[in-house]
Amino acid sequence: MVLSPKDRLIFPLDVPDVREARRLIELLKDEVGLFKIGLQLFTGEGLRAVGQIASERPTGIFLDLKIFDISNTVSSAARQLHGMEIAFLTFPADQGRAALESVVKNRPIPGSKVLAVTVLTSLDEEGMREVGMSKSVQEVVLLRAELARDAGCDGVVCSGLEARAVRERMGPKFIVVCPGIRPSWYREPDDQRRVTTPSEAIRNGADYVVVGRPIRLAKDPADAARRVVSEIAEALQ
Repeated sequence: MVLSPKDRLIFPLDVPDVREARRLIELLKDEVGLFKIGLQLFTGEGLRAVGQIASERPTGIFLDLKIFDISNTVSSAARQLHGMEIAFLTFPADQGRAALESVVKNRPIPGSKVLAVTVLTSLDEEGMREVGMSKSVQEVVLLRAELARDAGCDGVVCSGLEARAVRERMGPKFIVVCPGIRPSWYREPDDQRRVTTPSEAIRNGADYVVVGRPIRLAKDPADAARRVVSEIAEALQ
């Protein structure tokens, strides 16, 4: 499937309730390719609300809960999602191959893509050392990408800074999703450390970019989304 520039933009519904989520969906439904549901909305509204939103979207949703536990627990959690229209779902790579394999075997619907989260984009080299990692961020990302591939995952989540290395190592069919995206016109400080612009991430090999605050906090979110899509389109030329 050939992805359009708009298809490549994922917008996170980082809001506390379904009412606000639906407002943003209505506002941005023609501007972005996929909506992502994370911990904030999930803990505020629960699994039933997630299922309702997923069923209303023709493309399904990206469920980004990063469920981390032993393989029996994560496979049980995955089974709770059976039948839901989930396009992508995430599980941390560092819980090991057995847990990832159990998720792959229990994906919600046949077309759901299982993505392994490599290293959070809020962590830099110093942050990695704080949690006891002696290898560089890129080394860890590549090790976890290989683990994800060997476990049967469809792709990974990594920063745009590692996207080129992942693409070169894993080949063209492996899905690369990049959060920590900050357009050049966005100036607000936040907790992201390993950031790139949308065009940099796409040029480095990303299939999708996740852009939240630069769109959600803009005076005109729809216009901000169009500007991001324009950057993606330019990078694809």
